[in-house]
Amino acid sequence: MAERRVTIGWTEGLHARPASIFVRAATASGVPVTIAKGDGAPVNAASMLAVLGLGAEGGEEVVLASDAEGADAALDRLAKLVADGLEELPETV
Repeated sequence: MAERRVTIGWTEGLHARPASIFVRAATASGVPVTIAKGDGAPVNAASMLAVLGLGAEGGEEVVLASDAEGADAALDRLAKLVADGLEELPETV
């Protein structure tokens, strides 16, 4: 399983707008991805309610994971999005 540990770059954490950006990006990645807060239980990264339910704050670590084909590239892009607090998914890393 591919995995990326990343510190949340959005000051407000994965709440409201940043969570929406992240969920859209995870869905657009085309691979099933999970996200977990620290060592907590992973949730579906494409579910807005699940991501909001993490209560992940800015500066906290999250773990992105997937075992699908193409997971490494997708996780690299999502990790960059989260770490840099970007407004959209980067095309390349």
